Amino acid sequence: MPFQTIILFSTLTAILLFAGWAFGGGFGLLLALISAILINGLSYWFSGSLVLRMYSAKPFHDRRVAAIVERLARNAKIPVPRLYIVESMQPNAFATGRDPKHSAIAVTRGILGLEDKELEGVLAHETSHIAHRDILVSSIAAVLAGTISFFAQTAYYSLFFGRSRENASILGLVFVIIFAPIAALIIRLAISRSREFKADFAGALLTKNPAGLISALRKISSATHSSPLQGNAATSHMWIVNPFKGDWLVSLFSTHPPLEARVERLEELKLH
Repeated sequence: MPFQTIILFSTLTAILLFAGWAFGGGFGLLLALISAILINGLSYWFSGSLVLRMYSAKPFHDRRVAAIVERLARNAKIPVPRLYIVESMQPNAFATGRDPKHSAIAVTRGILGLEDKELEGVLAHETSHIAHRDILVSSIAAVLAGTISFFAQTAYYSLFFGRSRENASILGLVFVIIFAPIAALIIRLAISRSREFKADFAGALLTKNPAGLISALRKISSATHSSPLQGNAATSHMWIVNPFKGDWLVSLFSTHPPLEARVERLEELKLH
């Protein structure tokens, strides 16, 4: 795991522990610590299968897709991921699994309409996520941030509904209510966006054709605006392009970098 990501994770965990302490003193700190351990364990073992079930993904057998994935996995030096299909006509894809040995790539029905080089670019992006264990990292960050928000909401109600404050710091609670969720969100976004940039870069190196991924990203982004996917927005970080409809505020706090920023970095690869 890159040093920058370790620092961000450490900060996210520290915020969670502080939120627990501010809410309930020593007991709250212990509760936050137990929550962090449970979150890491549950995310490690179950996050992959839960997302596949959430979108009713089914095992997929397609010679064209399988051939591309097998070649990319061989080049990335990882086991071949299992393939799944999501019955949506929006072109998109995501990778899941706690490590390369337990990985899967899910594609929507709509993405099969891309040209071969575009589809290869998308699958290379997802293969890179698997090779670098990005999905596990982003999933843990998302659940930690969600837990911090839960502590903040609970702290808010404790201030106004007469909870005993013997073990709580009022100033600490105010910090947790106002600043902790914002800080957690910013850190989660930083982790997710950095992994997206890295997967774009690594995927383009795998195919030696950044233009294929650039074209795919533009087509997928256009399709998501015209026909957004129905699903849980908490899973947006898993897809190659955020599949859910959002206004400018949602876009500002998106788990993905802006499309043009991703394209610009890929264009730089074409020049080398």
